[in-house]
Amino acid sequence: MGDLLHEPALGVVVLVAIALGAFAQGATGMGFSLVAAPVLIAAEGHTVGVATVLILAACSSVVPLAREWRHTQPGAVVRLLVPTLLATPLIAWLVHDLDHRVLSVAGGVGVVIGVALLASGLRSHWFRRPEGAIVTGVSSATLNVVGGVGGPPIGLYVANTDWTPAQTRATLHGFLIVQNVVTAVVIGLVWPDWRHLAALVVGSVIGIVVAPRLSVVTARSGILALSAIGGVALVAGSI
Repeated sequence: MGDLLHEPALGVVVLVAIALGAFAQGATGMGFSLVAAPVLIAAEGHTVGVATVLILAACSSVVPLAREWRHTQPGAVVRLLVPTLLATPLIAWLVHDLDHRVLSVAGGVGVVIGVALLASGLRSHWFRRPEGAIVTGVSSATLNVVGGVGGPPIGLYVANTDWTPAQTRATLHGFLIVQNVVTAVVIGLVWPDWRHLAALVVGSVIGIVVAPRLSVVTARSGILALSAIGGVALVAGSI
């Protein structure tokens, strides 16, 4: 577990970040890693931080998916998972010997770029083509291995569909569970502390309850703001 929970103030910050990330995930279908990854990586170091984020992120999607699985778009999940899972081991091998500070900076930059792209509302029919799914999957795999933040490319992909909010959430949950578990196995499993899991449950429950009542604009703006701050903090702390 490292020294994280021996520092009370830092431990509280991490638990709050996990709860906020789980809330975002339950309410919108994504956002856990964007919110929690920068804090966990800064607190626990790159290797343990990323591995912990991946397992927690997978867990954060289980209950929401169990509630909304009927809305999942299985064809889209498969189209995105195939390039993602094929690319993940290769990317992990390519970055294995890189300096962890470099990877942390890359992960932070990836978060900031992803937030900027999501905030821009980029829309293009290119995403609906086969090559769009391939590039999206490989990009997501890269960000997930480097920083545990594979969501932004997938977020861009679903933003260019005509899915309902329920279809978007369910499809994101289905994709992210498989991607995060496989990535965690590839880079090395790290089991979260029970306090991490407790914070995750609290945030997830609140997110699921609030999801039908929460303004999409409000939720999206909050997630993007928190994610941008976390990404910048991760870069600053690694330089």
